[in-house]
Amino acid sequence: MMTILYEVRDNLYINLTNRCPCACTFCLRQTRNHMDSSGSLWLDHEPTAAQVIDQLKLRDMTRYTEIVFCGFGEPMEALPVLLEVAAYIKAHYPNPIRINTNGQGNLIHGKNIEPLFKGLIDTMSISLNTPDEDAYDRIVRSKYGKAAHKAMLTFAQNCTRYIPHVVLTTVSTTITKEEESQCQQICDRLGVTYRIREYDS
Repeated sequence: MMTILYEVRDNLYINLTNRCPCACTFCLRQTRNHMDSSGSLWLDHEPTAAQVIDQLKLRDMTRYTEIVFCGFGEPMEALPVLLEVAAYIKAHYPNPIRINTNGQGNLIHGKNIEPLFKGLIDTMSISLNTPDEDAYDRIVRSKYGKAAHKAMLTFAQNCTRYIPHVVLTTVSTTITKEEESQCQQICDRLGVTYRIREYDS
């Protein structure tokens, strides 16, 4: 059976898609097929919302601190399923919901999708990676090219209108302290939280 739900520490993760507009140089799926004891996160097919919900019903949801849309792909690629599942979770469980994303959802869908998350998503965690546009292009290797960096920052700022917690992240040890300071300045300007995370969290 393909892995749709998997656990990392105290959180439950939802793996909706393997599609992604990026080919990040640091992407974990280049060197592994799993997270912790998840089993392979490569999907035979993308699950429907009904399939995800059926699996949620089998879980003791009181065990989890947070429900996270994050797998071996960009969750925004499966946006209709994500929204339907998030609405189900909100209607049936108290767990806060987070999305881990590259922030390129508006480019993927050709429109501003941020209002769709109002009342459904508690935290939007967006990979900033680096404060520099050129470095971002080299690291993330988005199919949208240089437009991706600005679109990601705009998405983050727009999300603050609809989502209680918006976070931009970089990975510890991958950029300098000076660059981390620049990232903090970007986050201050956008009105979002800056988080320096470990490589696999």
